[in-house]
Amino acid sequence: MSQYHPYAERFPVNRSLPAHGRDRAEIVAELAQLAAEEDKSWEAGTVSGSYYCGDHDNYAFLGEVFAKFAHVNALQRDVCPSATRFEGEIIAMTLDLFHADAVTDTEPAGIVTSGGTGSILHGVLAHREWAASVRGVTRPNLVRPETAHPAFTKAAHLFGVEVRTAPIDPTTTLVDVDAMAGLIDDQTIMLIGSAGNYGYGTIDPIDRLSDLALARGVGLHVDGCLGGFILPWGEQLGYDIPPFDFRHPGVTSISADTHKYGYGFKGSSVCAFRDKAMRNSLYFFQTDWSGGKYFSPGIDGSRSNGLLASTWAAMVSYGQDGYREHAKAIFETAFAMQDAVRSHPELIMMGTPTFCFSFRSDEFDIYHVNDFMRTRGWRFNGQQYPNSIHMAVTGPQTQPGVVDRFRTDLADAVPYAIEHRDQQPRSAAIYGGVPGGLTPDADEFIQSMMGTMLDQHQSIPKLADPV
Repeated sequence: MSQYHPYAERFPVNRSLPAHGRDRAEIVAELAQLAAEEDKSWEAGTVSGSYYCGDHDNYAFLGEVFAKFAHVNALQRDVCPSATRFEGEIIAMTLDLFHADAVTDTEPAGIVTSGGTGSILHGVLAHREWAASVRGVTRPNLVRPETAHPAFTKAAHLFGVEVRTAPIDPTTTLVDVDAMAGLIDDQTIMLIGSAGNYGYGTIDPIDRLSDLALARGVGLHVDGCLGGFILPWGEQLGYDIPPFDFRHPGVTSISADTHKYGYGFKGSSVCAFRDKAMRNSLYFFQTDWSGGKYFSPGIDGSRSNGLLASTWAAMVSYGQDGYREHAKAIFETAFAMQDAVRSHPELIMMGTPTFCFSFRSDEFDIYHVNDFMRTRGWRFNGQQYPNSIHMAVTGPQTQPGVVDRFRTDLADAVPYAIEHRDQQPRSAAIYGGVPGGLTPDADEFIQSMMGTMLDQHQSIPKLADPV
């Protein structure tokens, strides 16, 4: 059976609701089996990113908290005032982490969203609405580095905003600020900077972008979805991490994912704003609806209070000392793995990275290294233009022996890549990873791949139920 149709040979395929409900104990046993098998893929510390905490005790704790509030709709605050407590304190703790106390001329605020893309969507929408109401902008555009996350392009697509892209310095991987300046006009609503960018883990010059934003009267969104909940601790630990937050007066919003290095469950992030007025521009309300006066603070309507409760619980259970301790282990591991990469003259580090690093080669296609490392259980994330692969170091990589294993396996991968340099590698650069490589028509392949993930009822051959 195709790898795009997981478990179809082992378990019944539901193309319609079962005529009779299944036994709950049987369902739980089936899911426990799947979870245990899939957890083995990352528990050894060979998977880049994705599993930021990797601590099953934390997952069990958050699961217990989530279960108490999972059924509660956070939209109905009169019934569940706890949602107001959880969300308000998540926002307050995040604002404190990003030095909102440095803001004296406005009142900082925030919103909890469903993830990094959700926070970026809200950031772009708020800047569009703010620019329209304050500056009269009618043909909005945003200026982003080439390395900015595709969610900004998605947001622009959804909200009718033009995207203007500035190049990066190929050596440092940082955005060309002068090029960004040349792309700004009277319809520009915001600039984008990353701390750090997804591909290379490097931090754009937020200080210069802040000055540029102030000089031109536009917003500046700092995308800290990946680094927002680990870089501040690295700065406190004395690592060379430049400030990227509200200490820069031109920074108008910051996105940061609590479900990454905040160690909360998937489906939570924060978009923080320098000015509550900009955050308030996200509000939607319809007072003349026959169903009653409707309002929601952001794009989402119903939300599970379980996610708010478990995110809050993660933050208060780790605390500052817990986050610092985990950050220290992650940074030390990341730098040790980077030293292993630099020990091979055939490999080139992309810029000056932090907890997330990427490397390439002028001697061979780096995807040969990726192909070989996959045979040893490693799963990297791929970049292109130029081809490179990255490792976002998380909790599982800090386990004893993982760095040594990386060093040993990489030492075997480089000769393999040299030997196969004249051949086409099997893997390719797809965000999030996918088995196999690309067909000549990448767009067609990706569309087909997404369809196979969603259209199970059409694409899986009918199978007899397992005996």
